Amino acid sequence: AFQENEIKLLTAEIDRLKNFGCLGISPSLEGLRDENAKLKYRLNFLQKSLQEERSKTAKSMININSRLQEIFGAAIRAAYPDLENPPLVVTPSQQPKFGDYQCNSAMGITQILLKTKEQKVSPREIAEKITKNIPANECIEKVEIAGPGFINVHLRKDFVSKQLSSLLINGVQPPSVGKRKKVVVDFSSPNIAKEMHVGHLRSTIIGESMCRLFEFAGYDVLRLNHLGDWGTQFGMLIAHLQDKFPDYLTVSPPIGDLQAFYKESKRRFDTEEEFKKRAYQCVVLLQSKNPDFIKAWELICDVSRKEFQKIYNCLDITLIERGESFYHEMMKDIVKEFEDKGFVQVDDGRKIVFVPGFPVPLTIMKSDGGYTYDTSDLAALKHRLCEEKADILIYVVDSGQSVHLQTVFAAGQMIGWYDPKVTRVAHAAFGVVLGEDKKKFKTRSGDTVRLIDLLEEGLKRAMDKLKDKERDKVVLTEEELKAAQTSVAFGCIKYADLSHNRLNDYVFSFDKMLDDRGNTAAYLLYAFTRIRAIARLANIDEQMLRKAAREEVLILDHEKEWKLGKCILRFPEILQKILEDLLLHTLCDYLYELATTFTEFYDNCYCVEKDRQSGQIVKVNMWRLLLCEATATVMAKGFDILGIKPVQRM
Repeated sequence: AFQENEIKLLTAEIDRLKNFGCLGISPSLEGLRDENAKLKYRLNFLQKSLQEERSKTAKSMININSRLQEIFGAAIRAAYPDLENPPLVVTPSQQPKFGDYQCNSAMGITQILLKTKEQKVSPREIAEKITKNIPANECIEKVEIAGPGFINVHLRKDFVSKQLSSLLINGVQPPSVGKRKKVVVDFSSPNIAKEMHVGHLRSTIIGESMCRLFEFAGYDVLRLNHLGDWGTQFGMLIAHLQDKFPDYLTVSPPIGDLQAFYKESKRRFDTEEEFKKRAYQCVVLLQSKNPDFIKAWELICDVSRKEFQKIYNCLDITLIERGESFYHEMMKDIVKEFEDKGFVQVDDGRKIVFVPGFPVPLTIMKSDGGYTYDTSDLAALKHRLCEEKADILIYVVDSGQSVHLQTVFAAGQMIGWYDPKVTRVAHAAFGVVLGEDKKKFKTRSGDTVRLIDLLEEGLKRAMDKLKDKERDKVVLTEEELKAAQTSVAFGCIKYADLSHNRLNDYVFSFDKMLDDRGNTAAYLLYAFTRIRAIARLANIDEQMLRKAAREEVLILDHEKEWKLGKCILRFPEILQKILEDLLLHTLCDYLYELATTFTEFYDNCYCVEKDRQSGQIVKVNMWRLLLCEATATVMAKGFDILGIKPVQRM
């Protein structure tokens, strides 16, 4: 609407300039021509971008819930024009007898009229007034008022059929989200010289999936790995490196086990006073950018990076490394900025900042002049807001860091780096991973579970499961078996995490996640391969399906066809909800519902009819095969957002 309005204004301005030219006002004719050219260029650009936006919107999947909210919002405004911000509640119906969707706004409006205008009007009367004001639209077949004032909405079959055809022709398109925004997601964030453990699993999996969702929705996403790659621990690591590999500057040190190397240096730091002094000197020399010490630091970081990358490759994770060291040079300016604005207090030599509403202050400089995690987190926040120009900033960090992050965010707001009404800064917190004993997930010896060990165990168990079902003997080639193993192993680990509300702790159990019954990746992956196989076994290829999508009308006369068609089209509203609340288990619940709804459809509606004696195909119900294809297409996109790779044969 804004672009259309600007086009009208620009067109009028060009006409005005033409009139000036006709009047023969010569002194500034060149200037007028230049201005005219600029306006024409701007007009051309706007018309082009408006055309692109319309084309994109035409292909976008319609969020039916949002469309109904627009319709009922207009009806409520027409019925009650004096009401400010009346409640607008539209939800999918839980039972077919209540229609397809329900508008439950009448009860809320009753309360508002009673409180603000002292008018006692029954919800049913309000519902009747709303329904009389529903504008002409393309999607509602009829409405019914039920009970005290619920408005049951029945969708038009031709509308649903048309949306399904659009999905089949254009593919799964993201819902329209308006202006393209910049999103920065901070996730994974292991520490250099320490191995990734099960505690890093959730941040890595959840963060990757959030990035995929925002990217699919058309946002510009920056995926950041805030590595712990700077600090006092590097002093002891470098001192130990000098002792163990004195020629490290010329010969690359063969550090095989960095975890053991870290433990050795920590033991020496805790027990050898002379070593401890040298470690502190190494920190000073590293921070003063001494080339030899920078080289030692880089060597240690490189060993860690290689180990991290093995895990990222297994889980198909993409990240840009931007550790604490990246922000080191910015920290002195952060301290100065807080000092200049009068927010700094000195406490026993430390420089601290109290943030209103938070009892524990941020320490932005230690008494020895060193910086802290608080300083680096403030520097990272400012860089992401002011340099990267993030519109949305998401930290995928465990719940234990909640108070710290909220304090940092509030400090950024206090100093004027961002306005929460304009920029969204969110902590996507998550609970811990528990063992089957409901305690923190540990090895039998009580150590933290190494992530690489966990992934290897997953591969082994997935192969055992496939062999138990004798997939290796009669069904799959060796290559297909390997692909299925990887798909099941890593898919199940990811799905087990993502299918739980991230705010809660969850129990890690290979037995449960590899079960091919219930809401698991194993079940969904098997369901997906079965759906994909239906057309293949009927000798219908992709080209034939594409042709049918353009020519066939999807008949939705059977109740199970209708139920499946509506379920498929709920995908955009599911994604929209997750973009708002960042709770990915909603997508997992939806995919499970879609798979079970498909099973109901397939059990009741013949897609391919065969002769009972010969087994020969006698009839292919193409519109039903198209429903199979639409289901699989949506499932494939859902898997992609979750970071799960399905296979064609399992």
